[in-house]
Amino acid sequence: MSQTVVTPIDDVPSLDKSQEGHPPGLYVLFATEMWERFSYYGMRALLVLYLTKAIGLDRPDALGIYAIYTGLVYLTPLIGGRLADRYLGQRKAVFIGGILMALGQFALTQRELLNLGLGLLIVGNGFFKPNISTMVGTLYPQGDPRRDGAYTIFYMGINLGAFLAPLVCGPLGERIGWGYGFAAAGVGMTLGLLTFIFTQRLLQGSGMPPGREVAPDARLAPRDWIDIVAIAGGIVALVVVALQFWPYLQPIWSPGWLTSAAAAVAYKGAILIGILAAFLYATEPPKSDVPAGSAGEPFTAVDWQRIGVIVIISLFSVLFWMGFEQSGGTLNLFADGKTDRTIFGYDVPASVFQAVNPVFIILLAPPFAALWTYLARHRFPLPSVAKQGLGLSLLGVAFAVMYFADQESKSGPVSPLWLIGVYFIFTVAELFISPIGLSLVNKLAHPRVASLMMAFWFLCTAAANYLAGIMEHTIEPYHWNLWAFLGVMALVPGVLMLVLTPVLVRMSHGRV
Repeated sequence: MSQTVVTPIDDVPSLDKSQEGHPPGLYVLFATEMWERFSYYGMRALLVLYLTKAIGLDRPDALGIYAIYTGLVYLTPLIGGRLADRYLGQRKAVFIGGILMALGQFALTQRELLNLGLGLLIVGNGFFKPNISTMVGTLYPQGDPRRDGAYTIFYMGINLGAFLAPLVCGPLGERIGWGYGFAAAGVGMTLGLLTFIFTQRLLQGSGMPPGREVAPDARLAPRDWIDIVAIAGGIVALVVVALQFWPYLQPIWSPGWLTSAAAAVAYKGAILIGILAAFLYATEPPKSDVPAGSAGEPFTAVDWQRIGVIVIISLFSVLFWMGFEQSGGTLNLFADGKTDRTIFGYDVPASVFQAVNPVFIILLAPPFAALWTYLARHRFPLPSVAKQGLGLSLLGVAFAVMYFADQESKSGPVSPLWLIGVYFIFTVAELFISPIGLSLVNKLAHPRVASLMMAFWFLCTAAANYLAGIMEHTIEPYHWNLWAFLGVMALVPGVLMLVLTPVLVRMSHGRV
């Protein structure tokens, strides 16, 4: 069965005048992802604060739940991406994921449904996230110099939603009622679904189910909607059942003999990798089903080298996101407890500071997108892997600033300019890493495993998010300063990646 994402074509050296803009499908995906990110970041801005203030958990336990949630949110795309590649197509997967996430947000409005809401959000994101990101790349032929710019524009949509979310959901949750904040996030996800439904004809046939011949303005058929509703309903039932049986599985997941934090992480990681490996093996098509000359033919040495580059840059990204994702955890708590939040006589909710990074993204993404396109057109491109190295190095600088802010806070609440400055450097670093990473994975991945490779990128992000949540508690026995530790863990690998750039460029065979 062939892959249905629009297969990129090689060797497109330049664009004619008619191709200088971006296809309308990009803005469909932009708007859909904007509302989905509004939903996610609205909930993320509230989660740790909700757990500590409303539920009454202490700081390590709240950060632990945050770690598990944000880690699993980026782990499930490995399954959702595979199901889309083999069976569903990206478009149906996006709808399934969106429905589950909307239900999850509304479930969070009820305190007793906390676990159900988190479970639905985790599974829903696995269907949604890798597939909408993959669809961006399918709108462009391979070698198209607009692609890095397209992912940067798409990333601007992500951050428009992330900017609005704390401003709406944060004050609603902190000042009026936690349930109102989560409900606003659910409304955002619903708006994203409606946007995708009514504009999908503009997607140029992208993301339809495997093996189906489609027209450029194709929409999902009634039989597809039956599948979507049935699968979403079945997953809700599975999550409910899983929660009922979890107390019986807890001793297997967290056995008492695991006393070391590092050993616990390794043990749980081994279980998850084993489950995922079995799943991927079970869904691999038999060789007899692979037609010669199709997108399913065996990989060449060049294909494997390109996949190797994806693996390397994804592993380096773990170190970036491990630091960056302190935003929703320790930095959120720093804003709440160690920052002077009184501005012009108004006590600004701590969650509102989560809007600082995305507003910088909105301001800086257009010039960065123009810069990448300009360099590509004038034959002075900065290799994508070098951009990754620069992003990691800048993150190290941000944590150096955060170290001094933390020292200053020992004598009392510090100026909000410290956090704003840190988030500004975070933003510049992020623009070198995240949209470029999404574009790089899409450019290097073989069409047969396009969503799977995107899911691997998010798998590494999952590991990073989990590490971000447990890092403070993990290094505490060693008396290391969190900010200094994270700075070193970003700066040193960033320099190493810059050194490795020529090797990775050769391995990419002209695609970076």
